[in-house]
Amino acid sequence: MSPGGAPRLDSLGMWDAAAGLPEQLLEAAALAADLPPPVEPGTGRRRGGPVLGVAVLGSGTAALAGDALAMVAGDAMAVPLQVVQGFRLPAFVGPDWLVLALSASGETDETLCTANAALEAGARMVAVTGAGALAGLAADAGSVTVSLPDVPQPRVALGAMLAAALTMLERGGLLAGIGGTLGSCAAHLRRRRDEVVAGNGPAADLARRIGGTVPLVYGTEGPAELAARRWKAQVNENAKAPAFWASEPGAFHDEAAGWGLHGDVTRQLLTLVSLRHAGEHPWLASRAARLADTLLEVVADVLEVRAAGEDDLTRFLDLALLGDFVSLHLAASHGVDPGPVPVVDELAAAGGVIS
Repeated sequence: MSPGGAPRLDSLGMWDAAAGLPEQLLEAAALAADLPPPVEPGTGRRRGGPVLGVAVLGSGTAALAGDALAMVAGDAMAVPLQVVQGFRLPAFVGPDWLVLALSASGETDETLCTANAALEAGARMVAVTGAGALAGLAADAGSVTVSLPDVPQPRVALGAMLAAALTMLERGGLLAGIGGTLGSCAAHLRRRRDEVVAGNGPAADLARRIGGTVPLVYGTEGPAELAARRWKAQVNENAKAPAFWASEPGAFHDEAAGWGLHGDVTRQLLTLVSLRHAGEHPWLASRAARLADTLLEVVADVLEVRAAGEDDLTRFLDLALLGDFVSLHLAASHGVDPGPVPVVDELAAAGGVIS
């Protein structure tokens, strides 16, 4: 039910899909674990030589999954990992590279373009996708394909794309320990879900405090920065409302200077949501608090949200799950159906799917 007691609009089942994040992680990981490894298992080598790098192709939610993959795997891998958005594949991606092409819809123009270029360059490709042109491209090339679980909208597939990609890196010997990490993360998210789904839980409370203002979501480095991007996008698509995001420390160097004027306007329109986590650098911890105190004079409210979890993957998905339900509660409070995105559909029909 919506806050006013009327039936909640949810034509595509977005509430249930968002709540299924823990199961989605495990299901996608299990699907990937049953497939042939993308490179020689246990060696990190492709036929003919070692893998020199990994490129992750994606746009929108898939790009966020790629950046989360880089956050989790980047420091643990012996080869570089490059996230590629847009239509241009870097020239250094070639026969000695492993390419992970992520697209929940399988129809993302940017990903199809760079995936074609990667195959032409001789790279080994893994497709992580639903039904669509990307699956067909991968089949024609003889590439390994992880078929994603069905979701009502591509933006719900964040966890599945991330878990499948991590598992494929582990299958190829490029990363270790992912199965245990995903298992503990899913267990945490199951516990967290019980809190955020509730009508009197933290997500509902945050949505109530944001109300009709525009959320300005700041996130400190790593998982909180990525989560800030997720919150912004989910408010846009689920609640059909404007939202903005910025990273810290980036905001300290430029955006903070932009609050010198128009405070009489911004304090009526904007609510600052500050996403924090236990692993942030001590320098950021003090600066983020000072920036929030400064902005309290020019925004309607400052809401601090701290991630739970013992590692970056869990902290990111903890904040992402909470943000997903904040956006759903905002949609319900304004009588908005969170599933359909007609403007995006119209833009896609005019030239490209964004997912």
